[in-house]
Amino acid sequence: MTTEIRFNLKAQIKGVLFDLDGTLVDTAPDLIAALNMSLASLNHPLVSLEEMRHVASDGSLALARAALPHGDASLHHEVQQGLLQSYEQVNGSHCRLFDGMAALLDYLDHCGIPYGIVTNKAAKYTRPLIEALSLTDRMKTVISGDSTLFSKPHTAPMLLAAQQLDCQVQEILYLGDAERDLVAAADSAMLGGVALWGYINDPAHTQNWPGDFSFESPIAIKQLLIDVASAKT
Repeated sequence: MTTEIRFNLKAQIKGVLFDLDGTLVDTAPDLIAALNMSLASLNHPLVSLEEMRHVASDGSLALARAALPHGDASLHHEVQQGLLQSYEQVNGSHCRLFDGMAALLDYLDHCGIPYGIVTNKAAKYTRPLIEALSLTDRMKTVISGDSTLFSKPHTAPMLLAAQQLDCQVQEILYLGDAERDLVAAADSAMLGGVALWGYINDPAHTQNWPGDFSFESPIAIKQLLIDVASAKT
């Protein structure tokens, strides 16, 4: 179900871009596994997937801080480095597409709507993950955090992705589960959609984010595209 549409859609959606962690793929199991490997190596208590899931989109340092809230910067850095080393071992091992995402991607393929990824995850982690999910050949663009000089919320990776999709920015729907995703979409003149199924601790906070839509599930996006297509005929 589409939970909110914040404006009257006039342009057809001709391309779709996804944030990776917490939007396209549930990577939290891999990330928390790597975090626990790092914590164990330093003799610190392990954490549960449930208590850390909402931090998974915020990066490795945020995970280290959340796991050891009373630790200092030096300890957080040490845990972060261990997490990154361990993540290379488990990347793609436990993750999966979110429920309904496979059906959405199939629909985009059926309609000939190009899609891709803009993530702040480094390419050395992004590419193996996409390959493990057998998505490499389906993505028209994969922009990682180090693909340009800047990462989200800067517009540089967004505009590069739009160029590779060969779509006008105002006809691209960008989906994400963090405020920086929606800021990046708005600053790039793209349509922004909040992925409420992602790693959002308090959905009420998303009301203050820029954006045009909020979605409870990927199936709601498919329905929106169907509705938009029907309205144009």
